Amino acid sequence: MAVERYTVRVVLDGSSASSGPSSAALGENASARGAASNLKQQQKPSVSQDKNTKVSPSTAGRSYDVHVGPGVRQYLAEVIPADAQRAAVITQANIGWAVECDTSIPRSVFNVPDGEQAKSLTQVESLCRRMVAEGFTRSDVIVAVGGGVVTDLAGFVAAVYHRGIRFVSVPTTLLAQVDAAIGGKTGVNLPEGKNLVGAFWQPHAVLCDTDMLETLPERELRSGQGEMAKYHFLGGDDLHTMSLTQRIAAAVQIKADVVASDERESDRRVVLNYGHTLGHAIETAAHYDLRHGEAVAIGLIYAAEVAFRLGRISRKRVEEHREVVASYNLPMKLPAEHAKHGDNELLALMRRDKKATKGLTFVLDSSEGVTPVMGVPESILRDALAAIR
Repeated sequence: MAVERYTVRVVLDGSSASSGPSSAALGENASARGAASNLKQQQKPSVSQDKNTKVSPSTAGRSYDVHVGPGVRQYLAEVIPADAQRAAVITQANIGWAVECDTSIPRSVFNVPDGEQAKSLTQVESLCRRMVAEGFTRSDVIVAVGGGVVTDLAGFVAAVYHRGIRFVSVPTTLLAQVDAAIGGKTGVNLPEGKNLVGAFWQPHAVLCDTDMLETLPERELRSGQGEMAKYHFLGGDDLHTMSLTQRIAAAVQIKADVVASDERESDRRVVLNYGHTLGHAIETAAHYDLRHGEAVAIGLIYAAEVAFRLGRISRKRVEEHREVVASYNLPMKLPAEHAKHGDNELLALMRRDKKATKGLTFVLDSSEGVTPVMGVPESILRDALAAIR
């Protein structure tokens, strides 16, 4: 049966085009590879129909397909590189489908622990050594099946094992489908901060199966909604009018456009960190007791308060941030149990942010959109912190 989808072709000058509906399908009618070339380009991205949707980022002559929709995980065998001999499936024990998945080639399953603590150099070494013991080579493929922890960790293993091995992502959480599995950012944490060790390593393909979201715990779903809220301020003004599948596809399109124009975060890609400067600091201070999306939601409100105090946006625009975050039932203030984290602690953690190449850098809203800002006075940062307590 044909699967309707869309394709975004992003070129190196940062412009983008998207297809309208296409009857090209994975499965018996078409392969995942090469289907994008058959689709007519349009001027603006369009995600108008609640069907299986495909988005293709393109970076420096390289491209890969992101398939979004119910049941797309069944096409895993079709997106595995044709010349791969074996698959190393990196997942977690509670994701039963990872054991059953059809990779079309021999596979070994490697389970990692739950939680952010699994994103560690210790786990990277353990996975690499286990893959060596089982004889995996550069000609093989890694398949990451799980949430953002798994896709970040498995992607980094793919980047460093034998100096680079291909990998396919099957993100199983909303957070991973709209953010972590897209764009090639991989990495692990240090005790000093989140994602401080990593690499840019693009996946071979991504399968965002929306059926997998039906069994997500409510809090895990809200974590992904924190990232979704971010996209409202990055061009997703009409996200609230879309179904969940459409929102995921639209978020992927926004990120694909940004990544293609700035794969390694030298300039434009930094806008994707909107809300993350304080968000990551809160996660680290709270030892990841707060979910990523919950921390980002608070970070979005904080960034709006900072921008308001700098005269970049109006109080009405700050309230728009609050309305969007509230629409996802996300926190706008530090929970009482985390109020113990003082301004000095949070400011010190924010200074370790990866964007802080020339001092503390924030991504802030303005009348011209979201842009990076350096040199924000500490007095303003402290005053804005009071607004989220």
